[in-house]
Amino acid sequence: MTTNVSSTRRRFLGLVGAGTATALVGCTGSSDGGSSPNYREGEVDVPSDATPRNAEETAAAQAAAGTQANQNVSPMNDLEIANHAFSYEGGYTGSTVQGVVENTGNGRMDTVEVRVRVYNSDDQHIGRYVASTGDLGGGSSWSFQVILLASPADIASYDVAVLGLPA
Repeated sequence: MTTNVSSTRRRFLGLVGAGTATALVGCTGSSDGGSSPNYREGEVDVPSDATPRNAEETAAAQAAAGTQANQNVSPMNDLEIANHAFSYEGGYTGSTVQGVVENTGNGRMDTVEVRVRVYNSDDQHIGRYVASTGDLGGGSSWSFQVILLASPADIASYDVAVLGLPA
């Protein structure tokens, strides 16, 4: 993936934002991960045979895809994205981001949410998608799949973050 000016700018702004959140958490003595999610960038390699969903597949994908973020979750130090990758599945799932979230702490998380932001080749935000699970115990992991509703041809990059709500 080639680095362009807008990608570098997004990375710089993300680092500045993360540094600010870290500084604020240090000042407040908060034990969670701060109020701003820590997004990690991902690479997209769309297969040459990837096709847009047909009408039936689109309806199924819209029913299965999460687009509404939970406002009660926040970054948690005990939640980590162990790995993540873009994947094209075909059928109604089409473009997805898949990976594993680990609860590295001892406490249970009532809710865990993965958020994926998708960008086009002009580095314009074209969608945010979510997946969530409940009751993730300490030391446990969750394999997630976030369905992306954007057409595969429109997706150039993504970033991903994990948030949670302790039990």
